[in-house]
Order: sequence, then C-alpha cells, then structure tokens
Amino acid sequence: MRRRGTIFTFVIALAIFCSQQVMAQLTIPAASSPATVTQRVGLTDITVKYSRPSLKGRKMFGETLPYGQPWRAGANNSTVIEFKDPVTLQGTPVPAGEYAIYTIPGETEWTVIFNKNTKLGGNTKDYKKEEDVARFKVKPLKTPTKTETLTINFADVTPSTANLEILWENTSVKVKIIAEVESKVMAQIQEQVINGKDVKPDLYAAAAVYYLDTNKDPKLALEWIKKANEKDPKFWNMHTQAKLHAKNKDYKGAIASAEKSIALAKEAKNDDYVRMNEKAIAEWKKM
Repeated sequence: MRRRGTIFTFVIALAIFCSQQVMAQLTIPAASSPATVTQRVGLTDITVKYSRPSLKGRKMFGETLPYGQPWRAGANNSTVIEFKDPVTLQGTPVPAGEYAIYTIPGETEWTVIFNKNTKLGGNTKDYKKEEDVARFKVKPLKTPTKTETLTINFADVTPSTANLEILWENTSVKVKIIAEVESKVMAQIQEQVINGKDVKPDLYAAAAVYYLDTNKDPKLALEWIKKANEKDPKFWNMHTQAKLHAKNKDYKGAIASAEKSIALAKEAKNDDYVRMNEKAIAEWKKM
C-alpha cells in the first residue's frame, strides 16, 4: 500500500509540474510580425505573405544587408507570393502558383528573383537558380521619407497592371505586374451579351462601360447602354449613355441623356452625379 501511495504521489507531482511548465509558456509579439497583403489586378488575385522587420536604428542596405548578397525580402520564413492566374513580371511570363521572392540588393541595381522553392527562408546557400521562374534587374529609387518597417504593397494599380513595391529605409523597388484581362472579358461579352439570350440590363451596361473604357466600337456600346436604359434607367447608366453619345460626336444626344441622368440623380439624392453631368453638359455645349 505504501508503494502504491508513493507512485500516486509521484504521478500527481509530475502532472502539477507539467501543468506549470505549460502555463509558464508566454505568447509575446514577434520581432518581425507576419503580414498578408492581397490585391486584385485585372481579374487576378495576388497575395503576398511575409514578415516585417524594422530598422531599429540600423543602417540596412549596404551594411546590415550587404550589397551583392541574397536577401529573402523579409524575415523568418520565405516571403511568398501567390498568383491565382498567369501573369507577366517585368516582361517575363509566369504561371499561376506560389513563389518565393528573393532579391540581391545593390547600390544602383537590384536583382529580383521569383523561385519555386518556398521553404528556404533565409537559408540561401541551398538556393538553386534552376528553380527560378523569373529573374531580372530593376533600378532602386531613393524615397524622400524613411520607411521604418519593411513594407510590401501594390502601387500604381490600373485595370490590368500594378507595381509590386518593396519599401524599406529610403529605398523603393518596383516590379511591374501585367495580368491578362482583355481575352477573359471579351470571352464573357461574346458568350453572355453578343450570343446571349434574354440579356439583362446590367450585362448590357457592363459591356458598354468596358467598351467605353477601352475605346472599343462606340456605336455598338451605345446600342448596349440604350438597351440597358430602356426598361430600367439608372442615373449612372444614363450618364454612361451621355458619354457614349459624345464619343460618337452626337453632342445633342449627349446633353439630352445627361439631363435625364441629372433628373434621376436628384430623385436618388446623388449630388455627385448631378455635378458630373452639369460639368459635362457645359463642355458639350461648346462643341
């Protein structure tokens, strides 16, 4: 009985010790906190996951990070970018997928690398050039203000392009991304609008706006927006109709449609569209 009691006491003591060890673990902020940034470029979602070190009084490029040495463009694990669809990076086609971003900083030129191995982290000695999907040189820009914490973002976004930007210290490095948009949108318009049956007003309007924005066949676009406005006129669609009349050099029709847009906008209490139409009318009256 005494031996059994001793074993029981030992088990209890061990359980208490293990419990204390678990409770003693602390959750504290990481020195380089993880971040995720996502941007849709055209119709393609792009996501970057990375860790963000701070300068903390250090001189970074050329000292803490020597020129000519590979850098993971972050801290801790690899900086990883995911493209949901194929894209073009600085003129280089890249398939959809996940890639590690590596850079080789230089005083007047950086090498930027997109590599298939996303598990290397800072272990660049195992880097294999043959696993690169894109590798090119870019010019770093000097920024007027200092960026304390490494920042990766998307700048200069257009309907089909963006710049992936790495900002740290007084340095900015940009990589141009081009996403394929034209073929995807035109395929949808062909299927759902041109060949579509019982086409809804919203589809006609969306196709007309795309044609207007991309300078395609203004006569066909005007036909579509008129169909959108026949049964269900909206102030924003009527404003598009006015712009398409003007695109076709029918300024009388443009003014008439803009006046209808103003009336609808006033009913909806949307002052922005009232002002936009009034400004456009003033310009078209000069034509």
